[in-house]
Amino acid sequence: MLKLGLLSLLNRRATLALTVLSIGLSVALILGIERLRSEARDGFTDTVSGIDLIVAARGNHVQILMATVFGVGSTTNAIDGTTFDRLAALPEVAWAVPLAHGDNHRGYPVVGTTQAYFERFRYAGSVPLAFASGSPFGDAHGAVIGADVARQLGYAVGTEIVNAHGAGDVAFDVHDEAPFKITGVLDPTGTPVDRMVFVSLEGFAQIHAEAKFEARAADPLGRLGGRPATPAPPREAVHHEEHEAHHEEAARRDHDEHADQEVHDAHAPGKLNAVYIGLKSKSAVLSLQRFLAEYPDEPLSALLPAATLLELWSLTAVAENSLRLVALAVVVAGVLGMLTMISATLEARRREFAILRSVGATPWHVFALIVFEAAVIVCAGLVVGLLLFYAAIATAGPLLADEFGLHMGLDAPSLREWTILLTVGAFGTLASLLPAFRVYRRTLADGLALRI
Repeated sequence: MLKLGLLSLLNRRATLALTVLSIGLSVALILGIERLRSEARDGFTDTVSGIDLIVAARGNHVQILMATVFGVGSTTNAIDGTTFDRLAALPEVAWAVPLAHGDNHRGYPVVGTTQAYFERFRYAGSVPLAFASGSPFGDAHGAVIGADVARQLGYAVGTEIVNAHGAGDVAFDVHDEAPFKITGVLDPTGTPVDRMVFVSLEGFAQIHAEAKFEARAADPLGRLGGRPATPAPPREAVHHEEHEAHHEEAARRDHDEHADQEVHDAHAPGKLNAVYIGLKSKSAVLSLQRFLAEYPDEPLSALLPAATLLELWSLTAVAENSLRLVALAVVVAGVLGMLTMISATLEARRREFAILRSVGATPWHVFALIVFEAAVIVCAGLVVGLLLFYAAIATAGPLLADEFGLHMGLDAPSLREWTILLTVGAFGTLASLLPAFRVYRRTLADGLALRI
């Protein structure tokens, strides 16, 4: 009977190929969506696995997490550099890493930090950052780049780069007067670190202080870009001009008096966007979070990365479930296509079934033949779906890594993916029971009667 079933399928190989392909495409789609979702979540979790708390100015926790860890968007406010010193001195804190954001290099986010970042940052649980070449920056004008930045832009140790103010591809002010020299290139991590440029916190503060200094020198009264002055009535013109001249002279004197102080402050930490904190004991995380929420000197947010990720997943759950429903609908459509093919051939095969009955096949044999054929079609569809799935990963994987930082390897199917495959296989086989039951109920005489 099994041989007869295989020969019968081969006799309908054109229809069989189309049915198997439709099931294979649906399986590849649902596996692809599941792998993308899983890799995205794992990548996010790996990135924050070594951080106990992220402290920033009061704001939305998800926004802070996306800006400070993943380089997406920006925080609305900054915290004072002295706050960082106080945080680092707390008895519960084992280490603290300052972070400053707001610049980009050709679309890649720039992070101002210290060498402690490369010593303390962990991903995938406890894996430290490693250098493919070079070393951390040793002075204010050094820079370290991630693996994707180096590969995409062709940079290496010794290359000079110029950053610009702004997030993403937006550049408000190019800091071409203060280039940085690359001192190190990081090994690939599969996290957003691969798409970041790290500069010294001192150099980051310096170029912004110098930019502010130059802006004040060019426009001491802050007129550029401001609201146009309303012309004074003719009778007050003389008084208005005298007042303007006096005000401008006072601004120039104030500018000259504080010029030296501006340059000195440029080398101070100044404002920070966030602080990564590692604790001596994990049990102290909630008490420290409550303390920072009531911090008296300035309003702060202290977020738990893992808890904030759960909040992020709750926001993206609607999109994820929508994609799953679309993939499920495609799988159902593929299985229905198989049932349509089997059902459409039943009328043409009625004489075949009657002959089988006449030579000794029982109704159960015919029933099993239909179920066997459906199982073969579904299994073939699963195999084709796996092949298409891995072909898509091999083809689109580099593009996903370059554009979105999603590293999808040719790994064996996960437990969840195997569950999906078995579920689709079981669903397709069970669905064949309906046409098989129809054949089972037919009589021998019904099949032998010729229709002209």
